[in-house]
Amino acid sequence: MRNTPDKLLRSEATRQRATFLELFLDLVFVFALTRISARLIADFTDGQRGVYAGLGQALLLFLALWAIWSVTVWSTSWLDPNAPIVQTVIIMTLIGAMTMAVAVPHGFGARASLFAITLVTLQIGRVVFFHVAGHGRPDPQQSIRILFWFGLSAPLWVVGGLVDDGTVRGTLWTLAVLTDYTGLYFGWPTPRLGAQRLGVQMIAAEHLAERYQQFLLIALGEAIFVIGLAFSGSEFHTDQTGGFVLALASTVLLWRIYFHVAGGMLGAAVDRSGNPARLATDMAFAHMLMIAGIVLTGVGFELFITEPLGHLPATWLIAIFGGPALFLAGRSALEYQVFGRVSRSRLAALLAFGLLIPPALHLRPLTAGAVAAVVLLGVAGADARRSRHRSPETPTPPY
Repeated sequence: MRNTPDKLLRSEATRQRATFLELFLDLVFVFALTRISARLIADFTDGQRGVYAGLGQALLLFLALWAIWSVTVWSTSWLDPNAPIVQTVIIMTLIGAMTMAVAVPHGFGARASLFAITLVTLQIGRVVFFHVAGHGRPDPQQSIRILFWFGLSAPLWVVGGLVDDGTVRGTLWTLAVLTDYTGLYFGWPTPRLGAQRLGVQMIAAEHLAERYQQFLLIALGEAIFVIGLAFSGSEFHTDQTGGFVLALASTVLLWRIYFHVAGGMLGAAVDRSGNPARLATDMAFAHMLMIAGIVLTGVGFELFITEPLGHLPATWLIAIFGGPALFLAGRSALEYQVFGRVSRSRLAALLAFGLLIPPALHLRPLTAGAVAAVVLLGVAGADARRSRHRSPETPTPPY
């Protein structure tokens, strides 16, 4: 039976677990993360683009892909993912995101126009399809808001993709990303219509929480892929084996820190929040930081597995220390969003990473990786001690 527009919204009976089609979509983003990671590894090792330029470019490509995934997740946490219209949009997203992921290795070069035009076509095309196929429902004004903001960023993306000057491209795409994320964060405020975040009417909290958790696991899976690829291509010497074991242990620590305790209580936090749409938005930004940190940490794994006892360039600490620090910054933000406070151990770890940079410049890559793992172990140990001495916590979102 054909779904009418009124049946697009989730109902009490709608399953809150992610559908198989949504999980299928995630496979595309696994590939996208591997392409971004490969770009960064090349930037840290061959120096053709330069580390800082490469980091900036990879960040812009990552943010564009993350915006697509985030809007998709909010939509399927508000609309019924089993509705044919919604499923069609997910398939459109899968095709568009895969095209963008393929363009990532040369996303600031020969394939910049492909990346930009696909992004703009996907973002605008999804909104137009929803509006037309759904006969203006469930919220025609929201379509106008989103199209207004995409209309502001689209020329920046397209022109940036077509110009030959890398500096101009970077400037235009930076403005485009700032425009897109300003709209996302503030609910696409539009003249005469005001602002309204996606899903303000009703959010399937369990579904939204599960999708964030799944994407973070995807990022950890990408880090494991990097570890395995780096070690399988090595000579299996003792020092490289040590780097392999250290990287796996660090990945387990990242998993442990995320899911203890806030990472496992996202659904309950959204349910208890007085402003679930705002909390969902803030959680998206916290997870964005954590996932970017995991990808950068994976780059650090590659560096100290392949060159464990070589010279440590100062820029390598951006990955070896900066990746875990970025993850902890995002995890601290998530803890505040769930419990309304931040553990001292996480703040102390962030301070430790900053203070350890000068002495770490004189270490070997493998030793620097071990130092980062010890800091993460300290956070995980503090979490374990708190759980033994405190009663189970209840989410208390600050808003």
